Amino acid sequence: MTAMGTGIAWIPIIFALATSFLYYLSTHLPELPADSKGDEIKFPSNIEELTSLAATLQAYKVKHIGLVLLLFCSAYLYKQTFAIPGSVFMNLLAGALFGIWPGFPLTCILTACGATFCFLLSKTFGKAYVIHYFPDKVAKLQHMVEENMESLFFFLLFLRLFPMSPNWFLNITSPILNIPIHLFFLSVLIGLMPYNFLCVQTGCILSQINNVGDMLTYGTLLKLAAMALVALLPGVLLKKYHTPKIPNNTVKR
Repeated sequence: MTAMGTGIAWIPIIFALATSFLYYLSTHLPELPADSKGDEIKFPSNIEELTSLAATLQAYKVKHIGLVLLLFCSAYLYKQTFAIPGSVFMNLLAGALFGIWPGFPLTCILTACGATFCFLLSKTFGKAYVIHYFPDKVAKLQHMVEENMESLFFFLLFLRLFPMSPNWFLNITSPILNIPIHLFFLSVLIGLMPYNFLCVQTGCILSQINNVGDMLTYGTLLKLAAMALVALLPGVLLKKYHTPKIPNNTVKR
């Protein structure tokens, strides 16, 4: 087996262990009171399933808030770590369960931690795999990073704020591009705050929305894009007015 194959083989093992832990948590919850209805605990794929899940977890939260918090955090980190789509539903669920405070800061921290776990997973086991299967995209992103090296944090912030950026791809390629992990963490934490706030705030009025499209309107996407451009501005100014240092290594003759 090649080195790439040996490394990548660990990811399914880690995924299986994480899945088993999450399954155990979701299937060993205490019984609800007789007057409370408890539906199956699973990841929601639409607003109807999300509303049903929120009602079930609200019933558990009355006497088992610590367990509900553990289950929610574990599920959120699971999705982020393994780049599984559907984080929008987890953000909405945070608003429905915990309210804007502490739901908003909780999702920001979980997003940054989960993305960092994905970063570390890619760095440790998946770098060769990512380069092998996405050579053109990695090379393009590498070129963009090199062009913005003097203002790297603002560039990373722009990528996270821009609503069309593929966050999962940024997570798995950042270690290949030698992005410092502290800059990576902070750019995710700060850059996804507007999106997380929007989702959590909407989750507080979950009963009033019919689908995700009610939240992600064209106006909202334009506002997120505008914030991304504002984040990029300091980097542009730094690049424009930065005076390169001239090395003092002239040889006297």
